[in-house]
Amino acid sequence: MVGLSLAFLFLFRVFSENAELRKANGQLSEQIDWQNSTQRSVAAIDENRTKELNDAKNQIDDLQRLVASGARKLQLSATCPTSGTAGVVDATSPRLTDSAERDYFRLRERIETARSQIAGLQDYIRKACLTE
Repeated sequence: MVGLSLAFLFLFRVFSENAELRKANGQLSEQIDWQNSTQRSVAAIDENRTKELNDAKNQIDDLQRLVASGARKLQLSATCPTSGTAGVVDATSPRLTDSAERDYFRLRERIETARSQIAGLQDYIRKACLTE
């Protein structure tokens, strides 16, 4: 009789531990599923933002080539001081120096990079950090 009681006690303990392990396994499976989903979401954000950034850089490069070839011009708001002699006309129209033109395109690229990074971080916070 004592042997039978010990067997039932052992069996009860095994079933109890089994239930606890199944519960822990279920929780871990849910966590892994959530992590996988989050990783896919973050990868999609990264892919979209990288594509947008590359497209913007290509557009800036295209514009820079067009300006360099003379097919497009940069429009600036500028004032030109009048020269001392009223009858003399300048031979060329006002334009940016080469270094200022390079700086302009570099600035546009950096602005686009910063915009893309900020948008990517906002997407990451919305989709990865704030979701449950």
